[in-house]
Amino acid sequence: MKSLVYILLITFFLPLLPSSAKAQQKKVLIFTKTTGFRHDNIPKGVAVMKKLFAEANITASHTEDANVFLADSLANFHAVIFFSTTGTILDDAQKAAFQKFIESGKGFMGIHAAADTEYEWPWYAQLVGAYFASHPPVQEAKIDVVNRMHPATKHLQKIWMHRDEWYDFKDVKPGINVLMLLDETSYKNGRMGKFHPIAWFQEFKNYRMFYTGLGHTKESFDEANFQKHILGGLKYVMKLQ
Repeated sequence: MKSLVYILLITFFLPLLPSSAKAQQKKVLIFTKTTGFRHDNIPKGVAVMKKLFAEANITASHTEDANVFLADSLANFHAVIFFSTTGTILDDAQKAAFQKFIESGKGFMGIHAAADTEYEWPWYAQLVGAYFASHPPVQEAKIDVVNRMHPATKHLQKIWMHRDEWYDFKDVKPGINVLMLLDETSYKNGRMGKFHPIAWFQEFKNYRMFYTGLGHTKESFDEANFQKHILGGLKYVMKLQ
């Protein structure tokens, strides 16, 4: 009889439990260590992302301590975001730990200067997909959204006019899955020509990555389109969509 009562109570109350109690809480690590240029929008970007992700039931933690990649607690995270990291940010032991984490099936998302990071690390070059080469002054440009089926772009129209700092890239990896291209006729001093990817993704054996070159300005983090862009990218690498 007691067992029957218990089962009835569970059946009644389970639907009333918050979603976080029904499923494992997803966690992402936002990493912003810099040894080169430091973007002044990092504090605002981190704050906006924490709020945005929390609304999607994703807990975000932020650090600039690279030893986090050596900690056992790293296993609790489902993805790592490199947000405007610059320069050489990991030593050999930290690199090995980070690589092991990603290749275990976890996700990676790079925002803006994540492409201005770890130039001498071939594995990272393959992961991020391209390196920063140069940029003109901040200005508005036309983005051609060439893939509107991806979680990071499905909310966008075919053309997105956006003001940001537009990276030119070098060592672009063949075969990256381009989501958005910059139209260099719409702004001044682009250096890549007709093929100028600005956001892309890759799917490896058991893990995913997403990169967007947007996110230099503080104002970009106030834009609904950009917020949905990075949230969709994160959900993709975390295999939530």
